[in-house]
Amino acid sequence: MAADSMLYSPVESPMSSTVPFLTASTLSIVLHLLGIFVVALFVNRSLRAATNLLIKPAAGQGRAEQLREQQTRLVAQRIYNVASRVIWAVAILTALNQFGISPVPALIVLAVAGVAASLGAQHVIRDVIAGFYILWEDQFAAGDTVQIADHHGKIEQLTLRRTVLRDPRGALVTIANGDIRSVANLSRDWSQSFVDVGLAPEISLEKPMAALEAAAAELRSDASWSQALVDGPRVPGVQSYDRNATVVRLQVRTAPTRQDEVARELRRRIQIEFQKQGIPLASVARFELTNSQPLPGGAPQSASPQ
Repeated sequence: MAADSMLYSPVESPMSSTVPFLTASTLSIVLHLLGIFVVALFVNRSLRAATNLLIKPAAGQGRAEQLREQQTRLVAQRIYNVASRVIWAVAILTALNQFGISPVPALIVLAVAGVAASLGAQHVIRDVIAGFYILWEDQFAAGDTVQIADHHGKIEQLTLRRTVLRDPRGALVTIANGDIRSVANLSRDWSQSFVDVGLAPEISLEKPMAALEAAAAELRSDASWSQALVDGPRVPGVQSYDRNATVVRLQVRTAPTRQDEVARELRRRIQIEFQKQGIPLASVARFELTNSQPLPGGAPQSASPQ
């Protein structure tokens, strides 16, 4: 009989030992945690796909296009990092609620800290928002030549918070992005320059105009300069006229940032052409007062021509 009782006694299995722990409430908590993790992971992946849409691929192999792509990629990465941290923070707080830990105190602390940080760093936040729009709208990029307020120079560094340019003196100028109200980009598509030539007012314009056209045509046909030209040089005509000079204007459009060197070369060729044809330029006498004290009787002293 004892042998029979030992034969039919129940044997405790590993499965039966874990069953008491897998109660309905525990299983519900595990499923909720798994659901929170899956939803957070899905939202995080969707966020990655959405921020990748902000990246503007380079249209070419040029340095400027590559820099613009890098900048938009940087913006997309920053947005993803911040938003991803927020998503996982919300997921963790939601998970704590499943264990009976209320997330309300943590939310209150985070809200107070966020308000304090925003009040203390409002200028930084303003600069970052302005920098985001500068990069997203592609207003300018590193390598561009720009005019920002009274500052003119080449952009050497551009971040979400600041713009650093090197001015003609060689100085590095740092400008907070939030302080930028308007900007003139001199490096996009094409640049333009005007060359004014002062002629003696008493001479006929036919010969000087023909000489200007010859100098412009010579520059256009020069293979070493044709790559820098977009349009012109053209001679629109007389810009101004008075008793001192007749000013004739030339207009030329060039590749970005090359307008100054093209204008200098055009002036050189005009001078050579005028000297070749013996065309006089305007000569204006300059006067400088040597003494501002009046002579006896109230008559001013005469000015000496220079």
